[in-house]
Amino acid sequence: MSHPTPYPVRLADEITRQLGQLADHLSQLPPPQAAQVISRVLDPDTGVLGGINHLVTVGCVFAKDQAERGALPPEVWLALGRASNELHDVALDLDEHTETLRRAGARPVTTAPKAPEPAPLVVRRRR
Repeated sequence: MSHPTPYPVRLADEITRQLGQLADHLSQLPPPQAAQVISRVLDPDTGVLGGINHLVTVGCVFAKDQAERGALPPEVWLALGRASNELHDVALDLDEHTETLRRAGARPVTTAPKAPEPAPLVVRRRR
């Protein structure tokens, strides 16, 4: 007889599926709505990125405990620790842009959008 999948495993699978759905929707949204979604995802306190960072941090604590007991190699704990630290740094870098995205999502859509100015790092070559 097979064992039923534990609820936390099903939950992780469902969250993964929903993140895929969110990405699919995001690719089709008008810019103001996409900006709203991205700003909520990046919110360090209530957003997906903050939640994932918290989850990896908790996983790191688990891995440390298991590594100390000899159940996991120490490299697993170290890798999760690095991932947690890097996610935290990325979240800090992106946090400064969250308010800009919120404002962009709150702007009304104009009927005739002005062509965006080229970004200074983008170079287009003419043939």
